[in-house]
Amino acid sequence: MNNQTSINNVSGEWFKPEIDKKTLKNLSKRSDFEGWKHIIIFFSALSSLGLLSVYFWNTWFFVLFYLAYCTVWGGADAIWHECGHRTAFKTRRINDFFYNIASFMNNFEPVRWRWSHSLHHSYTASLDPHDYEVDGSIFAKHTLLSFLIGFLPGINLLTLHKSLHLEIIKHALGINTKVMVDCIPEDQRSKCITSSRIFVFLWIAILLSGILTNSILPILLFLLPTFFRSLNMIWGLTQHMGLKEDTKDHRESTRSVRLNPIFSFIYWKMEYHIEHHMFPMVPSYNLPKLYEVIKDQLPKPQTLFEAYKEIIPAVIKKSKNPEYYIPVKLSNS
Repeated sequence: MNNQTSINNVSGEWFKPEIDKKTLKNLSKRSDFEGWKHIIIFFSALSSLGLLSVYFWNTWFFVLFYLAYCTVWGGADAIWHECGHRTAFKTRRINDFFYNIASFMNNFEPVRWRWSHSLHHSYTASLDPHDYEVDGSIFAKHTLLSFLIGFLPGINLLTLHKSLHLEIIKHALGINTKVMVDCIPEDQRSKCITSSRIFVFLWIAILLSGILTNSILPILLFLLPTFFRSLNMIWGLTQHMGLKEDTKDHRESTRSVRLNPIFSFIYWKMEYHIEHHMFPMVPSYNLPKLYEVIKDQLPKPQTLFEAYKEIIPAVIKKSKNPEYYIPVKLSNS
């Protein structure tokens, strides 16, 4: 742990912008229609790109359609996230159904991630207790080269020994990992072990289907897409990269950016990330409306170019000085 004060010792409550209670209540309403609209468009686009990838197999066009397929597949991260908060749909069981599907697509074992994500919201960018979701964006010791290499499609296949796949295999074998001990209540750990075993079973089934059909396509389409969603990382890493840790003001530890309509759909409006951390009960499809209500109390949202214009120098500075973080100009400062 570095020398910064633990978030548990930071005085005061979390900063909350002023907002009318009735307005917030209206913005917090869930909608099955909005949830189904996103899910239907998402899986229609994914299926179409998957079919095009199969059709153009053994041609150079395959690379184009497959990378697009993997990018859309990466949108399962947003579905996992919204359904995990149970804000995607009004109906709880539909949220839970797609939460489990998107968890598998994202290689996020659902029990582990429900609890670690709760910790992420309760102690954003905190070392004590450990916020496991910002390891790669705030706590990691990057050099500029290692940071940039991380965006290469397929590069994570070379680091499987550090991947979530290995964590899931350990949980499937009943091994108590640090994240399990830190995040998951004892009475829930057996569920984590069971779902991890289901994940491993499905991985083996996909591998066997490739062997039995004498084709690598099942593996490419259902097992490897998470390794080739490099485009998703470009906007995903902006959430907390280079920002301050152990602060009770999400404006200092979290970043909002703005994306084009296609990327915003894939990300399901999670580019409004400060707004989400402040009010996680607000569905992502209502975050733009929330922003309009509280925007005078937030830092100005950035474009991807503006975000990386400060992130890349921060990576360099932090590699030399682990205490460095990007200072944020607040509207009330």
